Order: sequence, then C-alpha cells, then structure tokens
Amino acid sequence: MAMYQTQKHTRRRRTNDTETNMASCSRAQVISLYRMLMKESKKFPSYNYRTYALRRVKDGFRENLHVENPKTLDMLINQARENLAVIKRQVSIGNLYSVQRTVVEREPHL
Repeated sequence: MAMYQTQKHTRRRRTNDTETNMASCSRAQVISLYRMLMKESKKFPSYNYRTYALRRVKDGFRENLHVENPKTLDMLINQARENLAVIKRQVSIGNLYSVQRTVVEREPHL
C-alpha cells in the first residue's frame, strides 16, 4: 500500500510539473506575441493609426490578463496572430503612400 501511495504522489507531482511547463510555455508565447504586436504597431506611418493600434494591443492584453481556460487562451492567441498579420499588411500598405505629419508629431523648434 505504501508503494502505491508513493507512486500516486509521484504521478501527481509529474502532472503539476507538466502543467507548469505548459503554463510557462504559453506565458512565453503570449509575451512574445505581445512584443511583436507592439513592435509592429509602432511602424504605422500615420500617428492616428499608430496610437490606436498601440492602445488596442495594450487594452486587449490587459482585458484578457486573467484567462486560465486553455481553449480560450488558444483561441485568443490565434486571434492575436491573425491581428499581427493584419497589422503587418496595413503597415506595408501605409508605407506605400506618403503621410503628412500632424501637429502632434512635428518636432518643436528650439
């Protein structure tokens, strides 16, 4: 009986280690995805699009900060990847056309 309890305890520990590895892997993926979205959003040539994209990325990740359901997390990660592809396309399209800088973007005269 004691041997069975030890194996059972060991089995539980392995499950917890696996869950921790999965959680840290997902966390690393989410952080990497967040950084890529922020980096790509900063490339928008238009000030208004750039600030909107940065605000939406921050708000979206902040809104889903406490999601723990693996299926929901996978869905959100896939949605973020699709959004990253959209941002990349829009940045490349935006770079094709010249944009006049707004008053907010102009450097102050010293």
